[in-house]
Amino acid sequence: MAYTATLQMLPLSVERPALSPILETSDVALAARGDARAFARLYEDHKDRIYALACRMAGYERAAELTQDVFVRAWQKLSLFRGDSLFSTWLHRLAINLILSKRATYATERARFLADDDTIDFLPAKPAGRESLIDMETAMQKLPDGARTIFVLHDIEGYRHEEIAGMLGVTSGTTKAQLHRARMMLRRVLA
Repeated sequence: MAYTATLQMLPLSVERPALSPILETSDVALAARGDARAFARLYEDHKDRIYALACRMAGYERAAELTQDVFVRAWQKLSLFRGDSLFSTWLHRLAINLILSKRATYATERARFLADDDTIDFLPAKPAGRESLIDMETAMQKLPDGARTIFVLHDIEGYRHEEIAGMLGVTSGTTKAQLHRARMMLRRVLA
């Protein structure tokens, strides 16, 4: 079942009430059988959360493309959804796995765990003035990819170091060191 229609990103300000769990379950079943309208409703209900996750994990410049990729993959893999968890949980996990695998192909991934702190030299110690106060999202975008990923997975998404280490194929000591580094860099940027 090939889904060739392009899912368009709507502005994040468009608000729709979330589907009830019963309607969502019905839409998942319909979409799994190839109903594109049911899948479009699922997309509308979950696109903002997936987009926000992609922004945090990979940056704004890649978020729209990654969000699109997540929903294309969801369409392809929907028949594998068993219903053991909420659809949103399954989709979130699928998104994290896809974003992590896509990041591995980016050239910046090679520099994910730099031993030196040269990157810190490029971050401003203080904002230029009141008009350019840096918020947390902007500060997070200044982190190196590896540190940002671990910061998002641990401090925002709530994963434990052991889980993150398994996802990224590194040791939990590495995740702890990168989390510490990310926090120090954020403190410096936000100070």
